[in-house]
Amino acid sequence: MSNFLKSVNVLKPLFDRVLIQRFKPATQTASGIYIPEKNQEKLNQGTVIAAGPGITNTTTGQVIPTSVKAGDKVLLPSFGGNPVKVDGEEYFLYTDKEILAKIEDN
Repeated sequence: MSNFLKSVNVLKPLFDRVLIQRFKPATQTASGIYIPEKNQEKLNQGTVIAAGPGITNTTTGQVIPTSVKAGDKVLLPSFGGNPVKVDGEEYFLYTDKEILAKIEDN
């Protein structure tokens, strides 16, 4: 699949799916010591890259839009999401329901 995905801009999530790039963990301590990859903390935050249009309510026929949009910072569950590699970068597809919270900058 990654052979034809040269840019993340070609990915358009369907229904209530959201494409997210997790924040990258620190690779060095403040004093400059490198942290091995297996000891790096897995961060449960990320940035929304793209969001699908939403899902259709089966009783009313109305589209229920996703609760986040591109550029939003979000809090993610520790596990889950479907990994997608694009040009060496790793992204994750979550459903709108799986996202725990939106992080607002104040």
